[in-house]
Amino acid sequence: MDAVLVVDDDRIQRLIISKILKSVGLRVIVASNGVEALEQVRQHSPSLVILDMLMPGMNGTEVCKKLKADEKTHRLPVVMYSGQEREFGSYWQKSNSADAYLSKLCRPQALIDTVTGLLNLSRYYCAS
Repeated sequence: MDAVLVVDDDRIQRLIISKILKSVGLRVIVASNGVEALEQVRQHSPSLVILDMLMPGMNGTEVCKKLKADEKTHRLPVVMYSGQEREFGSYWQKSNSADAYLSKLCRPQALIDTVTGLLNLSRYYCAS
């Protein structure tokens, strides 16, 4: 069973995303900040990470850059997740290292489709 790490400083958002992902049979690991996220990646080796863009301390952009720069995690799919649409354009201009970008306002099916699509793609490339 694939594990997905959900990183958000908002407990309610973590619960909502977790419930959606569990409904399609995924195992969910959670973290409330960037430092905790990097530790969870080391401990659990998730198949995918969903990162809130705005968090105190180490934000999602910084976590994504660290994951993509590390030899052990550079292929780990990362979904940036934000409540503010304008952040996506700014993020994209600074770094295009994430594999997908979603608004927290998206429909649950869009989240499911994005996550399952990236997991399937990742499996395909790892098997090649």
